[in-house]
Amino acid sequence: MKRILHSYLRISLITKISVALILGILVGILFGEQASVLAPLGDLLLRLLTFIMIPLILLTLIVGVNQTNVTNLGRMGSKVFIYYTVSSALAIVVGLVVGSIFKPGSGMQLTENAVFDTPEHPGIISVFLNIVPSNLVQAFTEMNLLGIIFIALTFGIAISVMRSSEELRDAGESLLGTISALNEATLVILKAILQYIPIGIFAIIAQTVGNQGLDTLFSLGGMIGVFYIALFVHIILYVIVLILFRVKPLHFFKFARTPILTAFVTQSSTGTLPLTLDAAKNMGIRKSLYGFSLPLGATINMDGAAIRIAVSAIFAANIVGKPLDLTDMMLIVLIGTLSSIGTAGVPGAGIVMISTVFIQLGLPMEAVALLTAIDALIGMGATALNVTGDLVGTVLVDKQEKRRR
Repeated sequence: MKRILHSYLRISLITKISVALILGILVGILFGEQASVLAPLGDLLLRLLTFIMIPLILLTLIVGVNQTNVTNLGRMGSKVFIYYTVSSALAIVVGLVVGSIFKPGSGMQLTENAVFDTPEHPGIISVFLNIVPSNLVQAFTEMNLLGIIFIALTFGIAISVMRSSEELRDAGESLLGTISALNEATLVILKAILQYIPIGIFAIIAQTVGNQGLDTLFSLGGMIGVFYIALFVHIILYVIVLILFRVKPLHFFKFARTPILTAFVTQSSTGTLPLTLDAAKNMGIRKSLYGFSLPLGATINMDGAAIRIAVSAIFAANIVGKPLDLTDMMLIVLIGTLSSIGTAGVPGAGIVMISTVFIQLGLPMEAVALLTAIDALIGMGATALNVTGDLVGTVLVDKQEKRRR
């Protein structure tokens, strides 16, 4: 048994994940819905990633804040936020262009019994207010990532102030030393969790393929195909920007592939966050930057979801015979970009954003019900692109900051 374990540990993580993906697809196709028996193994992976996520975000960000000054943090933060906003808007444009070319949904009709209850949109103001949690403990129990980021920044800055004070310097250094040690312990736990990821991915992909089946894939294949073409186009734009900033794309994807693949399978940007943080660390990015930018990106930067909004809107317009005009498309860019922030941290955020745009454009909500049939297949690609965008933005800001020195 010990020999088997050692052999398993010697195999590279990306190789194990690739094998797990292939085996998961095969098992899902062969056993269909019976593959759901593997669900507990996938649930365990999601629980492990969620378990380590909060201490990793909190401790990494507090330590990161104390490795730079507040002025630098504010400058980097503004660059990150601008990148996320522009990137989301650009993703919607890409989705609209690709969708307009390939026209998904043409020739299809809505079924009369397709119904869908519109999710409640929390609103941008509400989301921004929730950044400041009224209850510190509640922010952790409710997985309020924006609130946790606020807490980490607040305490990180407070410790930095203590270390700068003659009276409180010793207490500040002692406190930072303890937090740094806890952060290292968290990274040790993460390394152990990494070894379980292939098993969890195998279970999740087998269950997803088994439940979705090939019928769903074929019936709405046009919509799925157009969506993934748009994702591919946006990835090409990432590559071009990386080259312009003199970042080698192969080097980037060498480190980014594990969180991207995990995000693809788990459909969770926040759940994948521990792996995304680990990838940024291995790329040599400063902790003071990625400790802030990646948790923020996991909640507000949704390039994949933005493309999903655009392609879904064109799909819905085509199946009701109401092609979108230029004004409609401009409205989609505006509402979609704002919605990507306004639904931050909301379960089923993709569906919420689509519903919001559909209401504004007068598109039928029944189309959302149709799209939920392929929600998992679309969600996989969208989440993978979300995580890719977070890492690209972090790398670009890090590169630009290094040029200032």
